[in-house]
Amino acid sequence: MTARLSWRSGCVMLPASLLLSQCIVGALHAQSAPGYTRNDYGEVGLIQTPTARMADEGDLAFTASRTYPYTHYNLSLQPLPWIEGTFRYSSVSNRLYGPVGLSGHQSYKDKSIDLKLRLWDETRWRPAVAVGGRDIGGTGLFGSEYVVASKRFGPVDVTAGLAWGNMGARGDIKSPLGWAWSGFDNRAGNTNQQGGEFNTLRYFRGPAAFIGGIEYQTPLDKLRLKVELDGNNYKHEGLGNKFKQRSPINVAAMYRVNDNVDLSLGFERGDKVMATLTLHTNLAKHFEPRKTDDPAPEPVRGLATTPDPPQGAAAMERKAPEQLDWDELAKALGQNAGIDVTSIGRRGSELVVHGEPRAYFYPSRTLGRTARILDNRVDQSIDWFTVGEENYGMPLAEQSIHRPRFIDALDHRIDMQELRRSAEQNPPGQQDEVTLYTKPPKRFDGGVSLGYQQSLGGPNAFVLYQFTANGNATYRFSRNLWWDGVVSANLLNNYDKFTYTAPSLLPRVRTNIRQYLTTSDVTMPNFQLTGTKVLGPDLFGMAYGGMLESMYAGVGGEVLYRPYGERWAFGVDMNWVRQRGFRQDFALRGYKTVTGNATLYFNTGFHDVTIAASVGRYLAKDYGVTVDVSREFDNGVRMGAYATITNKSGTQTGEGSFDKGIYFSIPFDLLLPHSSRSRASFMWEPLLRDGGARLYRRYNLYDMTSDRDPDLFEKNLEKSLD
Repeated sequence: MTARLSWRSGCVMLPASLLLSQCIVGALHAQSAPGYTRNDYGEVGLIQTPTARMADEGDLAFTASRTYPYTHYNLSLQPLPWIEGTFRYSSVSNRLYGPVGLSGHQSYKDKSIDLKLRLWDETRWRPAVAVGGRDIGGTGLFGSEYVVASKRFGPVDVTAGLAWGNMGARGDIKSPLGWAWSGFDNRAGNTNQQGGEFNTLRYFRGPAAFIGGIEYQTPLDKLRLKVELDGNNYKHEGLGNKFKQRSPINVAAMYRVNDNVDLSLGFERGDKVMATLTLHTNLAKHFEPRKTDDPAPEPVRGLATTPDPPQGAAAMERKAPEQLDWDELAKALGQNAGIDVTSIGRRGSELVVHGEPRAYFYPSRTLGRTARILDNRVDQSIDWFTVGEENYGMPLAEQSIHRPRFIDALDHRIDMQELRRSAEQNPPGQQDEVTLYTKPPKRFDGGVSLGYQQSLGGPNAFVLYQFTANGNATYRFSRNLWWDGVVSANLLNNYDKFTYTAPSLLPRVRTNIRQYLTTSDVTMPNFQLTGTKVLGPDLFGMAYGGMLESMYAGVGGEVLYRPYGERWAFGVDMNWVRQRGFRQDFALRGYKTVTGNATLYFNTGFHDVTIAASVGRYLAKDYGVTVDVSREFDNGVRMGAYATITNKSGTQTGEGSFDKGIYFSIPFDLLLPHSSRSRASFMWEPLLRDGGARLYRRYNLYDMTSDRDPDLFEKNLEKSLD
């Protein structure tokens, strides 16, 4: 019953709690205080009751609440203005998780997912209305559905609605939907013994209760008061619990410590103290901190902003391209513009720098620094500067800027609107080019980092964790062919508690994770050879072989068709793999299979929502479909969720019924005082099971070719002037 919670990035792995707190509190600029507050369940709401309010899109919140015997740990995401999702672990302190021999005295843990949809927003005369469900799948311990309306009157926000299930257990009225169909009159029991599936036989069925309340913004800006009518009478709680409710009226006071921290204290059921802590931020509105650790861009001679005589590179004599010191130029581009130069060429009056950007998250910033460096060295025979962006030896896109107009913009003689007409992004290789300089790749690279991984919600302990020291190395035979590997050494863990192996009726392709985590203190998670190739216009290929991940070795390949500037792509991958030994060295076990997927990627253009739909064969030799839906904001933050359904039944798959998870990804550039192209990625999979299990490939072509999407360049062109 173990959930996998991990943070991944291109350079380091960090503890989830550390990075979450950094995202929410430590590295954020001040933000205006939001007009919403959260309830015990992490939803935007009152105390127990949700409201029709929504957080701003891009909002991320962690809420911890305690009211005997429940402790809720909630993570809430707002990917779209009208969708709120909440993911929760609940601890029931008066019930044990399981037998003492297995779980000790650990309290019972329950996982749940909530979803709220706003049907319409508030107007002058009409309230906002939302519909939602709490604990909509799995065991349904807190399963509830509701419809609520909210209307603001000055400092008072009024909410009223109806609730079914746990939230509406008081049952004030018979089913208000029974007139439409008699099936709504009775709420079916939980027929899903495996958990994880949606409890559709219960939605909006049975008696309902009135819910609602008032939130009052006091004259003290940081203090709000809440009063609500609780629709639950607590006589029908899960796990056989039954509590006395002295009053259906709950009251609370919320104090906003700062723009990122809320504290609440109050009474529920008439005599039970409640306390809540909420940490929140808006990832979509977060701006990068000042890059105090970055080198200053080269000053450009002759500008009003640099009236003093230039020093160093800016004082060089401008020369014809054929007369330049190419090694010095390539070094300057690497150190100041962050480009690992591959070659430099000329197309008439255009100078083109080909290479892999490795420092700056925004392509426009790379282009702006490149233009400064070139302007200080190249004579007036060149009037266009272009960066031909490559990744793993594959040309992806070209960003170009008109030299005179760029200098005018630096000197504030034209505005951004005019500069936009003098900058463009195009597919590579559209014109003939004379190569002036080539640079061999750096053969060897390596480094060390700290790693962290954890499993949440298992029967042995709520948190099983491990800290590791990781060493990684890469050797490049060419820019399109390289070997890389990772060695991981255990530093600290509590895996001595890890004794539980989940039952499975499928081949154990993932559920033997305990053996992989506990057998050896030194492991080799990855050891592979990878090659890439541009197979044709907009067609990319990749082949790989070796120890592909901690559990599987093998060989495989991928082909991706990604038309430049289009919102769609199509890829196919195929892999022959064999299970690795538990020590994660070069030993192999007997199980082997062929796995692969055909995937269609489509950016809908609606709020930058991308849908990736895959059809294929999974590690347990089951066949099925994976659907991944994600939203990416202008600053690169990404939120998403996925689900996999295969031809194996929920009974065969076991607890969880099907594979699913949520994730969000944050560019390190938004967190650090120096520029970075790496990401911190959070992935939460409530259960690790064998059905629908996919190969964890180190590289995939869709991510490797992400810079073919011109949106990041076009939306952030102003950063070329930084």
